[in-house]
Amino acid sequence: MELNETQRERYGRHLSLPEIGEEGQKKLLRAKVLVVGAGGLGSPAALYLGAAGIGTIGIVDGDRVELGNLQRQILHTTPSVGTLKVSSAAERLRALNPDTRLTLHPFRLSRENAADLIAGYDFVIDATDNFKAKFLIAETCHREAKPYSHAGISAFSGQTMTVNPGISACYRCVFHEGEVPEKQITAGPLGTLPGIMGAIQATEAIKFLLSIGTSLCNTILTCDCLSMTMRRVPVSRDPQCPLCGKA
Repeated sequence: MELNETQRERYGRHLSLPEIGEEGQKKLLRAKVLVVGAGGLGSPAALYLGAAGIGTIGIVDGDRVELGNLQRQILHTTPSVGTLKVSSAAERLRALNPDTRLTLHPFRLSRENAADLIAGYDFVIDATDNFKAKFLIAETCHREAKPYSHAGISAFSGQTMTVNPGISACYRCVFHEGEVPEKQITAGPLGTLPGIMGAIQATEAIKFLLSIGTSLCNTILTCDCLSMTMRRVPVSRDPQCPLCGKA
Protein backbone atom coordinates (compact mmCIF):
# COMPACT_ATOMS: atom_id res chain seq x y z
CA MET A 1 0.00 0.00 0.00
CA GLU A 2 1.08 3.58 -0.65
CA LEU A 3 0.05 6.64 1.31
CA ASN A 4 -2.00 9.13 -0.67
CA GLU A 5 -1.50 12.89 -0.42
CA THR A 6 -4.31 13.32 2.08
CA GLN A 7 -2.78 10.68 4.33
CA ARG A 8 0.65 12.22 4.01
CA GLU A 9 -0.78 15.50 5.26
CA ARG A 10 -2.91 13.91 8.00
CA TYR A 11 -0.09 11.78 9.40
CA GLY A 12 2.74 14.20 8.61
CA ARG A 13 3.84 14.51 12.24
CA HIS A 14 4.16 10.72 12.45
CA LEU A 15 6.06 10.59 9.18
CA SER A 16 8.58 13.06 10.60
CA LEU A 17 9.42 10.71 13.48
CA PRO A 18 12.23 8.30 12.55
CA GLU A 19 10.74 5.71 14.92
CA ILE A 20 7.55 5.68 12.83
CA GLY A 21 8.07 7.14 9.35
CA GLU A 22 6.20 5.94 6.29
CA GLU A 23 6.66 2.23 6.92
CA GLY A 24 5.48 2.58 10.50
CA GLN A 25 2.39 4.51 9.44
CA LYS A 26 1.59 1.79 6.92
CA LYS A 27 1.81 -0.75 9.75
CA LEU A 28 -0.71 1.27 11.77
CA LEU A 29 -3.05 1.49 8.78
CA ARG A 30 -2.94 -2.31 8.49
CA ALA A 31 -3.39 -2.90 12.22
CA LYS A 32 -6.52 -4.06 14.02
CA VAL A 33 -7.18 -3.06 17.63
CA LEU A 34 -10.14 -4.13 19.77
CA VAL A 35 -11.38 -1.72 22.44
CA VAL A 36 -13.49 -3.52 25.03
CA GLY A 37 -15.61 -0.83 26.66
CA ALA A 38 -16.61 2.53 25.18
CA GLY A 39 -16.67 4.39 28.50
CA GLY A 40 -14.14 6.41 30.45
CA LEU A 41 -11.02 4.50 29.41
CA GLY A 42 -12.24 3.40 26.01
CA SER A 43 -13.16 6.94 24.95
CA PRO A 44 -9.66 8.48 24.89
CA ALA A 45 -8.08 5.20 23.80
CA ALA A 46 -10.37 4.91 20.77
CA LEU A 47 -10.03 8.59 19.86
CA TYR A 48 -6.24 8.51 19.90
CA LEU A 49 -6.11 5.19 18.03
CA GLY A 50 -8.39 6.62 15.39
CA ALA A 51 -6.38 9.82 15.13
CA ALA A 52 -3.17 7.78 14.83
CA GLY A 53 -4.51 5.95 11.79
CA ILE A 54 -5.18 2.48 13.15
CA GLY A 55 -6.74 0.74 10.17
CA THR A 56 -9.47 -1.19 11.98
CA ILE A 57 -10.90 -0.45 15.41
CA GLY A 58 -13.40 -2.83 16.97
CA ILE A 59 -15.59 -1.53 19.80
CA VAL A 60 -17.39 -3.81 22.24
CA ASP A 61 -20.07 -2.32 24.49
CA GLY A 62 -23.70 -3.21 25.09
CA ASP A 63 -24.67 -0.10 27.07
CA ARG A 64 -26.45 3.10 26.08
CA VAL A 65 -25.18 6.62 26.74
CA GLU A 66 -26.43 8.19 29.97
CA LEU A 67 -26.16 11.82 31.01
CA GLY A 68 -23.94 10.85 33.96
CA ASN A 69 -21.42 9.32 31.54
CA LEU A 70 -20.55 12.64 29.94
CA GLN A 71 -18.42 13.87 32.85
CA ARG A 72 -15.66 11.51 31.65
CA GLN A 73 -16.71 9.53 28.55
CA ILE A 74 -15.57 11.96 25.88
CA LEU A 75 -16.54 9.78 22.91
CA HIS A 76 -20.15 10.76 23.59
CA THR A 77 -22.10 14.02 23.52
CA THR A 78 -25.36 15.32 24.96
CA PRO A 79 -27.36 14.56 21.77
CA SER A 80 -26.21 10.92 21.95
CA VAL A 81 -27.82 10.28 25.37
CA GLY A 82 -30.03 7.23 25.02
CA THR A 83 -28.24 5.82 21.98
CA LEU A 84 -26.00 2.77 21.92
CA LYS A 85 -22.46 3.64 22.97
CA VAL A 86 -20.99 1.84 19.97
CA SER A 87 -23.14 3.95 17.64
CA SER A 88 -22.22 7.18 19.40
CA ALA A 89 -18.55 6.18 19.33
CA ALA A 90 -18.72 5.36 15.63
CA GLU A 91 -20.16 8.77 14.81
CA ARG A 92 -17.31 10.58 16.58
CA LEU A 93 -14.59 8.33 15.18
CA ARG A 94 -15.83 8.56 11.59
CA ALA A 95 -15.91 12.33 11.89
CA LEU A 96 -12.35 12.30 13.26
CA ASN A 97 -10.80 9.98 10.68
CA PRO A 98 -12.62 8.40 7.73
CA ASP A 99 -9.54 6.24 7.07
CA THR A 100 -10.43 4.05 10.05
CA ARG A 101 -12.69 1.05 9.51
CA LEU A 102 -14.99 0.42 12.46
CA THR A 103 -16.38 -2.90 13.57
CA LEU A 104 -19.15 -2.44 16.12
CA HIS A 105 -20.09 -5.11 18.64
CA PRO A 106 -23.20 -3.81 20.51
CA PHE A 107 -23.12 -6.37 23.31
CA ARG A 108 -21.06 -7.31 26.35
CA LEU A 109 -18.01 -9.53 26.15
CA SER A 110 -18.88 -13.02 27.40
CA ARG A 111 -17.38 -16.49 27.58
CA GLU A 112 -19.48 -17.41 24.57
CA ASN A 113 -18.19 -14.66 22.26
CA ALA A 114 -14.80 -13.61 23.65
CA ALA A 115 -12.57 -15.99 21.69
CA ASP A 116 -14.19 -15.27 18.32
CA LEU A 117 -14.00 -11.51 18.92
CA ILE A 118 -10.44 -11.29 20.17
CA ALA A 119 -8.98 -13.71 17.62
CA GLY A 120 -9.47 -11.22 14.79
CA TYR A 121 -7.39 -8.40 16.28
CA ASP A 122 -3.69 -7.63 16.75
CA PHE A 123 -4.00 -5.88 20.12
CA VAL A 124 -6.70 -5.55 22.78
CA ILE A 125 -7.48 -2.56 25.00
CA ASP A 126 -9.11 -3.65 28.27
CA ALA A 127 -11.22 -0.59 28.99
CA THR A 128 -13.76 -2.42 31.14
CA ASP A 129 -14.86 -1.39 34.61
CA ASN A 130 -15.36 -4.73 36.37
CA PHE A 131 -13.09 -7.54 37.49
CA LYS A 132 -15.11 -10.32 35.85
CA ALA A 133 -14.55 -8.81 32.42
CA LYS A 134 -10.86 -8.17 33.12
CA PHE A 135 -10.23 -11.79 34.11
CA LEU A 136 -12.09 -12.94 30.99
CA ILE A 137 -10.00 -10.69 28.75
CA ALA A 138 -6.79 -11.92 30.38
CA GLU A 139 -7.81 -15.56 29.94
CA THR A 140 -8.93 -15.17 26.34
CA CYS A 141 -5.93 -13.10 25.27
CA HIS A 142 -3.65 -15.73 26.78
CA ARG A 143 -5.35 -18.53 24.88
CA GLU A 144 -5.41 -16.57 21.64
CA ALA A 145 -1.84 -15.23 22.15
CA LYS A 146 -3.02 -11.62 21.80
CA PRO A 147 -1.18 -8.76 23.54
CA TYR A 148 -3.33 -6.45 25.62
CA SER A 149 -3.31 -3.35 27.81
CA HIS A 150 -5.07 -3.42 31.18
CA ALA A 151 -6.11 -0.31 33.07
CA GLY A 152 -8.19 0.32 36.15
CA ILE A 153 -9.32 3.54 37.83
CA SER A 154 -11.00 4.64 41.06
CA ALA A 155 -11.52 8.09 42.56
CA PHE A 156 -8.23 9.95 41.87
CA SER A 157 -5.90 7.05 41.08
CA GLY A 158 -5.33 4.62 38.23
CA GLN A 159 -3.04 1.83 37.14
CA THR A 160 -2.10 0.23 33.85
CA MET A 161 0.08 -2.58 32.55
CA THR A 162 0.74 -4.24 29.20
CA VAL A 163 0.77 -8.00 28.74
CA ASN A 164 2.49 -10.05 26.06
CA PRO A 165 1.02 -13.52 26.71
CA GLY A 166 3.53 -16.25 27.49
CA ILE A 167 6.38 -13.72 27.64
CA SER A 168 5.53 -11.13 30.30
CA ALA A 169 3.60 -11.23 33.56
CA CYS A 170 -0.13 -11.53 32.92
CA TYR A 171 -3.06 -9.91 34.70
CA ARG A 172 -3.58 -13.01 36.87
CA CYS A 173 0.07 -13.06 37.92
CA VAL A 174 -0.69 -9.81 39.74
CA PHE A 175 -4.41 -9.90 40.52
CA HIS A 176 -5.92 -13.06 41.98
CA GLU A 177 -9.62 -13.81 41.66
CA GLY A 178 -10.07 -14.69 45.31
CA GLU A 179 -8.43 -11.45 46.45
CA VAL A 180 -10.51 -8.85 44.61
CA PRO A 181 -13.88 -7.57 45.84
CA GLU A 182 -16.97 -9.03 44.19
CA LYS A 183 -18.29 -5.53 43.50
CA GLN A 184 -16.27 -2.84 41.74
CA ILE A 185 -15.62 0.31 43.78
CA THR A 186 -17.63 3.09 42.12
CA ALA A 187 -16.30 6.22 43.89
CA GLY A 188 -15.66 8.89 41.30
CA PRO A 189 -13.62 8.91 39.23
CA LEU A 190 -12.23 12.37 38.62
CA GLY A 191 -13.31 13.02 35.03
CA THR A 192 -9.81 13.60 33.67
CA LEU A 193 -8.31 10.44 35.20
CA PRO A 194 -9.57 7.95 32.58
CA GLY A 195 -8.35 10.38 29.93
CA ILE A 196 -4.80 10.02 31.24
CA MET A 197 -4.94 6.25 31.59
CA GLY A 198 -6.77 5.63 28.31
CA ALA A 199 -4.25 7.76 26.43
CA ILE A 200 -1.46 5.66 27.93
CA GLN A 201 -3.25 2.49 26.79
CA ALA A 202 -3.47 3.83 23.24
CA THR A 203 0.23 4.74 23.37
CA GLU A 204 1.11 1.22 24.51
CA ALA A 205 -0.91 -0.27 21.64
CA ILE A 206 0.82 1.95 19.06
CA LYS A 207 4.28 1.18 20.47
CA PHE A 208 3.57 -2.54 20.49
CA LEU A 209 2.28 -2.54 16.92
CA LEU A 210 5.39 -0.66 15.77
CA SER A 211 7.84 -2.58 18.01
CA ILE A 212 9.29 0.66 19.36
CA GLY A 213 10.20 1.97 22.80
CA THR A 214 9.89 0.27 26.16
CA SER A 215 6.47 -1.12 26.94
CA LEU A 216 4.74 -1.55 30.29
CA CYS A 217 5.25 -5.31 30.11
CA ASN A 218 6.31 -6.59 33.55
CA THR A 219 5.50 -3.14 34.93
CA ILE A 220 2.50 -1.56 36.61
CA LEU A 221 2.35 2.19 36.12
CA THR A 222 0.32 3.92 38.82
CA CYS A 223 -1.01 7.47 38.67
CA ASP A 224 -2.20 9.58 41.60
CA CYS A 225 -3.89 12.71 40.30
CA LEU A 226 -4.14 14.41 43.70
CA SER A 227 -0.38 14.41 44.20
CA MET A 228 0.24 14.26 40.43
CA THR A 229 2.75 11.46 40.82
CA MET A 230 3.40 8.38 38.73
CA ARG A 231 5.25 5.31 39.87
CA ARG A 232 6.58 2.27 38.00
CA VAL A 233 6.22 -0.97 39.93
CA PRO A 234 8.15 -3.96 38.54
CA VAL A 235 6.24 -7.25 38.40
CA SER A 236 7.27 -10.68 37.18
CA ARG A 237 5.61 -13.85 36.01
CA ASP A 238 4.28 -16.06 38.77
CA PRO A 239 5.34 -19.70 38.27
CA GLN A 240 2.17 -20.67 40.14
CA CYS A 241 -0.11 -18.44 38.08
CA PRO A 242 -3.24 -20.45 37.19
CA LEU A 243 -3.25 -18.86 33.74
CA CYS A 244 0.36 -18.63 32.50
CA GLY A 245 2.30 -20.56 35.18
CA LYS A 246 4.12 -23.85 34.74
CA ALA A 247 1.06 -25.84 35.73
